[in-house]
Amino acid sequence: MADGEAIEASDPGVGVVETRSVTLFTAADPLQLDSGATLGPVTLAYETYGTLSPERDNAVLICHALTGDAHVAGVHAGKDDPGWWDDFVGPGRVFDTDRHFVICSNLIAGCSGSTGPGSLNPATGRAYGLDFPMVTTADMVRAQRALVRHLGVTRLRAVVGGSVGGMQALQWALDYPDAVASCVIIASTTRLSAQNIAFNAVSRQAIMTDPDFHDGRYAEHGVIPHRGLATARMMAHITYLSEEGLQVKFGRSLQDRDRVSYGFDRDFAVESYLHHQGTKFVRRFDANTYLYLTKAMDYFDPFPDAAAAARALEPVGCNFLVCSFSSDWRFDTSRSLELVQTLLRHDKHVAFQEFRTALGHDAFLLDVPAYKATLKAFLDRHGRAR
Repeated sequence: MADGEAIEASDPGVGVVETRSVTLFTAADPLQLDSGATLGPVTLAYETYGTLSPERDNAVLICHALTGDAHVAGVHAGKDDPGWWDDFVGPGRVFDTDRHFVICSNLIAGCSGSTGPGSLNPATGRAYGLDFPMVTTADMVRAQRALVRHLGVTRLRAVVGGSVGGMQALQWALDYPDAVASCVIIASTTRLSAQNIAFNAVSRQAIMTDPDFHDGRYAEHGVIPHRGLATARMMAHITYLSEEGLQVKFGRSLQDRDRVSYGFDRDFAVESYLHHQGTKFVRRFDANTYLYLTKAMDYFDPFPDAAAAARALEPVGCNFLVCSFSSDWRFDTSRSLELVQTLLRHDKHVAFQEFRTALGHDAFLLDVPAYKATLKAFLDRHGRAR
């Protein structure tokens, strides 16, 4: 089977699911943010799969990546919209819903049901726009912790995330060590490199310089900054793929023509593909949310120096699994190894695996058989709340 090849599941997965929401913080009792600001009310959209055990000890929290949402698996009633990790969640799958109670929520600052820049600001009666306070990964995890407790869970069997989700998973282990039995960090990093910060900065500039941005008030003008947001997505999408993968899939193939146009049409198939990705993204994601979440990525740095790492890791007792992919150049294997070495220096229990694939950063979302088998084996072996 080729890397990333789709497989036909032998079961229907989790079937029809529902996205729920709950308000966890209020104006009178707001969420305290790292910036010193507060946020309230705060609503989180979430989905759950499987059944919470009578002992309430089988919960697994999945943390989504930058542009993900709470819809990990299954389909919504009347829709053909399988979740973004559908092949991974269900009876007998990596996240076995016969054994695990699986939770995922949309991040604060998100645009898929959780409180974010598009939400109503109770102080003004208008959408927050850029009046929304800046949030950090720790703020996101703080809100998730409130949701987990609302669901009756005090200790998680595992916290799992890829990319930005991996940052959240690590933050969980650091901030709530007594609440996490196992932590799985996939295709992620402990801090963004200068190159990654630069990618995010250019993406934000593409959005903010779009004439339809209107200082973040584009909804009031009945428009969206579609050119800037699409460009941001196109550039980011390149970083999610590998050079080898792009070459194999597209090479220099022309799109719907047998010769170049000698103009500025989308001559090459790869140009058409990126245009499609950008156009599709604009229909489902909010530009302001993109600004806030990429800035939260930039700020993430739980181990700024050795002393900070020692302090942060001292109370941590969970089992770690760290995974990387050989062709991922957004968060390459060296970033995962830095985390592994930091954990080992502080006598933490950690397993590491790099997977050979040409699928790039996006491999964490795809059907790489050895990767899925490793995740399942780790959860089966260590995924028990103690």
